[in-house]
Amino acid sequence: MHPLRWLFTLAVLAALGSTASAENKRLLLVTDSGGFIHDSVGLAEQILKEIGPKNGIDVTCYRFTRDPDQALKRKDNSETTVLADYAERFRKATGVPVDKENCGRVNADTLKKFDCVLFFTTGNPLNKEEVGDLSQWVKAGGAIAGTHCGADTLYAKKGGGGPWNAAYGDLIGAYFKGHPPGFQKIKIHVEDPKHPAAKSFKDGEPYEDEMYIFDTDPYSRNKLHVILSVTADSVDNLLEKNKKLARTDNDYGISWCQEVEKGRSFYTSLGHRKEVWKDPRYQEHLLGGLKWAMKQAEGDATPSAKLKKE
Repeated sequence: MHPLRWLFTLAVLAALGSTASAENKRLLLVTDSGGFIHDSVGLAEQILKEIGPKNGIDVTCYRFTRDPDQALKRKDNSETTVLADYAERFRKATGVPVDKENCGRVNADTLKKFDCVLFFTTGNPLNKEEVGDLSQWVKAGGAIAGTHCGADTLYAKKGGGGPWNAAYGDLIGAYFKGHPPGFQKIKIHVEDPKHPAAKSFKDGEPYEDEMYIFDTDPYSRNKLHVILSVTADSVDNLLEKNKKLARTDNDYGISWCQEVEKGRSFYTSLGHRKEVWKDPRYQEHLLGGLKWAMKQAEGDATPSAKLKKE
């Protein structure tokens, strides 16, 4: 083979990456939103299905993960099913339909088919047994990830399904406490620039999204490796419209990861706005986190508190 042709072949193989050298990983995106329905979830599906295969990840989407045939009586006393009512609201918010083929349960049988589950959800998309299945699956080597309202899901105390939901909160790493109204302009502090989920951002880079602030439990740097946070000099901008949300420890993490026994967990609070999903920086950030969670990329997961002590 001519030397130049050999170099060209190597370049093509490098560009193809994992799609050329190994079977693609399998990602399940769950967007069941029993609470607030974000208008960006339909776009999230579209973008992940576009960029996923290019990065060695095949994407399946479940828009509804509860009992589709459960009877529901509306306020006007008319009768319908939970799925039909939800599909109507989901279409109004996103422009995307929810049919039976978009439904699926997240349980032990389903999880066998995937390498990672990404939650872009609200409300209670899983029941008690399914949370247990998810927890066991992750601990055995599976990968869980959450984006934005994935932390506004399955509360252990705030009207959720019970204290067993705490297992979900532990897996994601935090529960949503609140956010100031509108979108907040902050600057990003890159705490681990070597992590694959951090490489698309520069330290001190401005960013605008609906920024979450988290409860003190279970969020803890004693177990989480914080990748991105809000810079100290932009915390005032974050809290400008609601200072009651201020944390006493002044810790405003944006994204983190953790090892969960044999499995891995990644979370980013970014992803509310459609503009964010279209942003190549966010896409690379999310893909980097997902690849780390599925062990396609190397990155540190040492709890941040331990790093400071060292």
